[in-house]
Amino acid sequence: MIRIENLKKKFKKLQALDDINAFFNQGQVISLIGPNGSGKTTLIKCILGMVRADSGSIHVNGKQINGDPSYRSQIGYMPQIGRYPDNMKVGQLFRMLKNIRKMPETELDTDLLVKFNLVSIFDKPMRTLSGGTRQKVSAALAFYFNPAILILDEPTAGLDPLSSEILKEKIMQEKQKNKLILITSHILSDLDELTTDVMYLQEGKMIFYKELSVLKKETNEEKLGKAIASIMKGGKREALWIDEVLALKETVKTN
Repeated sequence: MIRIENLKKKFKKLQALDDINAFFNQGQVISLIGPNGSGKTTLIKCILGMVRADSGSIHVNGKQINGDPSYRSQIGYMPQIGRYPDNMKVGQLFRMLKNIRKMPETELDTDLLVKFNLVSIFDKPMRTLSGGTRQKVSAALAFYFNPAILILDEPTAGLDPLSSEILKEKIMQEKQKNKLILITSHILSDLDELTTDVMYLQEGKMIFYKELSVLKKETNEEKLGKAIASIMKGGKREALWIDEVLALKETVKTN
């Protein structure tokens, strides 16, 4: 569904994405993991056409994205921080987007709209909402048009435990419908039940991209967080060992 080839993006001296290659297919729930500044959000924004890559290409369902925004109708996006017009009421926001998309009422996915009881706040301006309630609005909008691809950036951030569980159950339901779902999260425990594949980014580079089952087998860990920690600890040990070898070589040369 999404093919990424040789993708590079630089912001001044910062190499945000460094030759990323990947293929994301339907039925996958891919966890994009990495420390702050690793390139996760830049990759998402490149897929959405919000950031233009310096080189490389992105194809969605076989078509390269080249400034034509029509492909975005296939994608539901939940940003980490939803930014909406302050004076627009919640109900107006949903009606406006529904009128733009012109999707029949019967095809709309109102599941989260109902479960988060958002209809009860349709008359409230967006500026009056708490951060958690804005997250609920963003989540409901991401699923509202029943997209084949979902991109969820820190979806449970700011949600109370009950709302977080409701959202995770919804993601699981969409997974069972064979949709492609990309998730970023620093709360790795949220991803354990959802993830099929893991992509780990660091300093703009893709360190690995593999099935979660393979990752767990390689690390002999059952939890995603512990599996990631095991790999990164191993990477540090390897780096230290290489440094020691290089230092030894320099000592030999000078002697």
